[in-house]
Amino acid sequence: MAKKVKKGASDASFSMGSLYERISSLKPSSMVIIIAGIVIAIFLLSGSIYSFTSNSAGTVGYTDHFIWFYPDLSGQYLSENIISGALYAIGFVGLFAIYQSTKNAYKPRQAYMLMVIGISLLMVSYIVLEYGAYLKVNHIY
Repeated sequence: MAKKVKKGASDASFSMGSLYERISSLKPSSMVIIIAGIVIAIFLLSGSIYSFTSNSAGTVGYTDHFIWFYPDLSGQYLSENIISGALYAIGFVGLFAIYQSTKNAYKPRQAYMLMVIGISLLMVSYIVLEYGAYLKVNHIY
């Protein structure tokens, strides 16, 4: 019985060692690293750490409307976090569309359409984010 336990323990340590070897030699593709970096950037820029660490509400509802923006610069609702994260993601998609348009130089029509779509998404994202900041600073709801 002791031989079985000893053999099982040595097999377990061997399998853990081989698992460690596989994990340490794992090399993710550059696209996975880039997407992970973009997701982390959107997470940080949208203010998610503040929303997780503070005790913030989703939105404040009244009988006729919701307040999506916190009425002061010192805080934020969870809805602000979600909206800004979505707008940052739209901006990144716009930047990616602009980048893809440069790869299609041999197809001018497709390159032009991707460029227009990318610039449009980027501008919409920027304008809505700036308008939200304007509303928050000037207490216009």
